[in-house]
Amino acid sequence: MKCSFRKQLISLAIVILYGFFLISCGESEKTSDASHKSAETIKLGVAGAHSGDLASYGVPSVRAAELVVREINAKGGILGRKVELLIEDDVCKPEIATNTATKLVTESVDIVLGHICSGATKAALGIYKDSKIIIMSPSCTNPSLTQSGDYPNFFRTIASDDVQARLEVDFAIDVLKVKKIAVLHDKGDYGKGLAEFAKKYLEASDKAEVVLYEGVTPGAVDYSAVVQKTKYSGAEAVIFGGYHPEASKIIGQMRKKGMKTVFISDDGVKDKTFIKVAGEYAEGVYATGPIDTSSNPMAIAAIEAHTNTYGSEPGAFFLNAYSASLCLLNAIQKAGSTDYDAVSKALRTEYVDTPLGKISFDERGDAIGVGFCMYQVQNGIYVEVK
Repeated sequence: MKCSFRKQLISLAIVILYGFFLISCGESEKTSDASHKSAETIKLGVAGAHSGDLASYGVPSVRAAELVVREINAKGGILGRKVELLIEDDVCKPEIATNTATKLVTESVDIVLGHICSGATKAALGIYKDSKIIIMSPSCTNPSLTQSGDYPNFFRTIASDDVQARLEVDFAIDVLKVKKIAVLHDKGDYGKGLAEFAKKYLEASDKAEVVLYEGVTPGAVDYSAVVQKTKYSGAEAVIFGGYHPEASKIIGQMRKKGMKTVFISDDGVKDKTFIKVAGEYAEGVYATGPIDTSSNPMAIAAIEAHTNTYGSEPGAFFLNAYSASLCLLNAIQKAGSTDYDAVSKALRTEYVDTPLGKISFDERGDAIGVGFCMYQVQNGIYVEVK
């Protein structure tokens, strides 16, 4: 009987100890899971042209994100989590952008800053959409990216090409008083899209006419054929939709032929690299670009941070990218999570102080409170035309 009772006590003790063991392990696992969860980073992808001819547009975005993330992490991060950057190069080529997007999705990014070029962005957007990932571009201006309604996950901190083209046409007609205009483009989503709007606005006007409308092949060495056509068309001005590599060659060949035709382009040309490549032929060229907010205290601080960190002034779309980084991370903070729907709502309902001013986003994803103005190359630098 004593032996049986002793066995029962031993068995009971084993059961109790085993129970404590299970509870202890469970609490340990919970503590471990909580610790792991708090240690997870918020992953911000940065996609764009970080090499090649258009790197001068993409690298400033990388640096903007680095500066914003450095400051936020120094203050403890977002929702108690550090922000991690995942940087991928698409060289502004649609066929590479799809691979870039796939890689970022595979790496479980929460949000994406980019892409830089409209064609590359359009190619990648469906991949992000299927994965419910928000993407915000500092530079993609093709109207269909927001106006088609196909990409509710897309936002941008720059105005669209219809606004830019309207400004170019009005400036040519009302300020420069030209009556014959050639409209050229690089056949891409961005350049051709802008040119189509310019052509549309010109044809609706009774003050000027389109005397030539033609596309050029990007990367060509010689554009003398289209330059000759422009000369024979009698155009007093050219409106060009595209990027600086083609624009610099076209303007150079025009001036070498003695053509004094006014050259008006877009934010794809309003870049220091255009002036550097075109050299003396850049002088007098007009280009639209984001409204100058360099007097904004946040812009001054951001530019100063760039200069101190990288030893140079920032390039094109830096402030737009800096603002986009702030908006994306602020939306996560306001949403209290990285949940797609919650972050989307926060972007559309919360105003954020940025180097571009206080901005928010409309239902289409276009930024409220941003726009364009006209610049001209004067003495080797772009100066705003008042």
